[in-house]
Parts: sequence; C-alpha cells; structure tokens
Amino acid sequence: MTTAQKTTTLPFRADHVGSFLRTEPLKDARLKFAAGEIDAAVLDKVETEEITKLVQDQKDNGLQGFTDGEFRRSWWHIDFIENLNGFEGYVPEHGYDFGDVEVRKYAFRNVGKISFNPEHPFLAAFESLNEIVGDQGVVKFTIPSPNEVFYPGYRNEEIYPSVEAYQADVQQAYIDTVQAFYDLGCRYLQLDDVHWGFLCNFASDTEAYRADKRIAAENVQAIIDAKPADLVLTTHVCRGNYKSHHSLEGPYDPIAEELFGQTHFDGYFLEYDTDRSGGFEPLAYFKGHGRIVLGLVTSKTAELEDKEEIKARIKEASKYVPLDQLALSTQCGFASTEEGNLLTEAEQWAKVRHVVEIAKEVWPED
Repeated sequence: MTTAQKTTTLPFRADHVGSFLRTEPLKDARLKFAAGEIDAAVLDKVETEEITKLVQDQKDNGLQGFTDGEFRRSWWHIDFIENLNGFEGYVPEHGYDFGDVEVRKYAFRNVGKISFNPEHPFLAAFESLNEIVGDQGVVKFTIPSPNEVFYPGYRNEEIYPSVEAYQADVQQAYIDTVQAFYDLGCRYLQLDDVHWGFLCNFASDTEAYRADKRIAAENVQAIIDAKPADLVLTTHVCRGNYKSHHSLEGPYDPIAEELFGQTHFDGYFLEYDTDRSGGFEPLAYFKGHGRIVLGLVTSKTAELEDKEEIKARIKEASKYVPLDQLALSTQCGFASTEEGNLLTEAEQWAKVRHVVEIAKEVWPED
C-alpha cells in the first residue's frame, strides 16, 4: 500500500533541482544493458541499489527532500515525453546545439493523438523512490513541463491541424499524469521548463511571440488549477545544461509578467548563477504564496562561491520578494543528461553542502 509523504513548507530553504551525477556502477550497468550483456531486471536492480545509496548521500549532506537523481532516465525530458501516448523517440541527423558542443543525437516527435499512459515507467520509478525514502524525508519527483513539446515544428500538423487541439490534449495528458502521481503518494512534484529560457533568448515584439508566452502560461496553469490542493507543484526555469555548457541566455524581463504574474506555482527554481539571467527586478511581478528559489550556486563547475557574495545577492533579491519567501539552490541539476556536468561526485556534494550551510546562516530559524 502506498502512503502519502508528509510535507512542511516547500520548497525547502536549501533545496535542489533534482538530477545528480550518475555513479560508476550505474554507468557500467547501462552500458552493459545497451550492449545486451544484462537484461532489464538486472539493470533495475542496479538502479535501485544506486538510488538507495543516493538517498543516503542526500541525507548525509544535509538535504531534507530526496530525488532519485533521475538515475532511471537518460535525458531530463525525452524519457518522459516519449512514454506519453502520441510521442516516440528517434535518432535525428543532428543533436541539440549547445554552442561549440553538439548533444548526443536523440529527440522525440508527435506520431499520434496525445494522452496519459497508465503504464508510464515514471509511475513505477516514483513508487520505488517513495519506498526507498519511507519516513526519512520528503520525496521530490521531477518531470518535464508540457511546454517542452511546444517548440516550433514539434506539433504534427496532420494529426493536429490546430494548436488549440494539440494544446488541449497535452494539457489533459499532464493533468491525468499528475493525478496518477498523486494517487501513488506524491506530494512534491516539479515541472522542469527550458521553454521559458527559450522565450527569454528569442524575445521579440511580435504577435507570435506574445502568443507563445500566453500558451506557455496557459499550459502550466491548467495543471496548477487541476492539481489536488495538498500537492506542492514547483517549476524550474532552465537555459540548457549539458556537460557544463548552456544553450540559452537572456534575462527574465520579457516573460516576467506571464511566468510570475499569471502562473501560481508553489515554488520557482530560477537560474541566477551568472549574469546571463539578468537581474532580480523581474521578480517584482511575483505576488504568489510560494517561494522563489534562487539558483545562485552553479552546478556546472567545482569552485565554491564566496558565501558573503551569495548572502549579498539574496539580500538584493529580497528588495523584490520578502526574505521569508526566498530559498536557495544550485541553478540546475548536476546531470540533465546521463553524461553529467564536468565535476566529480565529491565536488558535487561539496556544492550541496555549500547551499545547505549558506541557507542555515540566512534562515537560522528554519
């Protein structure tokens, strides 16, 4: 029998985005599975063992909310999307462009009517994580935002002649999926969203751009409106993360009204580790009841940021959002894809401890 996780105020003062560097036993098992040297049952056993160790590592390094590190997936987004009815994964001619780096070639496409898949493997992945964590803390689970299927060219116009029909089916598939996670005991769910970063990067004063922002806000707000009241739903706004490279830039200004003013997430994990994300002024649009989680500590490099500089930036952000509604995290996960960022596991945990230590000093009462 599944049990619901008890929650306190979420996100936590010291929180994290979700993904962690894949361990050597996990990498080895995935290579052997791809080569046909082990079967799915053996791979699942290794994944479960490594996730169990990961939960203990998260606990030992001061975290209160635990993810599975995305250890059962290869990509932060494709594994989820290709397992919704109406999508499939495939190998394109070129991978995503991350500046001077081309990402491993894999993508997804719309091949049929979109709907919830009751056999979606992420449901079993949540159940496993929930069992591993038990009463040790709060389970946090991550899935890509519905906005990830709204880039130009992703909608199959033969199947969906209108964007409105496509949008309606995507939203319903997500509403049903979120409810399925809830029914299994999930109480802390995050929608990872690079699409907002895409809109920051390609801002323009056109009707098409305004429509894109409206659709993006509508997609996530539909899920928020339909979710159970005690499900904490957050989002992470990203600008790409692959082997310590990013693909997008731009401040939050052009999307601030739609993202912060028209959506009502319980938490917003925001990239603020470099000046590519601009200043805190757009946070003035936030009038929500939840928390803004400042991603001031980078997950891309090993160097530890100066504590006093981080505290000063938190103070600056508090001009726009009350300190009580702020929290701290790394700007992104450590491994948006299984390749991971260019730092060691020891350096990864040092980053986590750095976030925890700073948060305790800024919010000692928590």
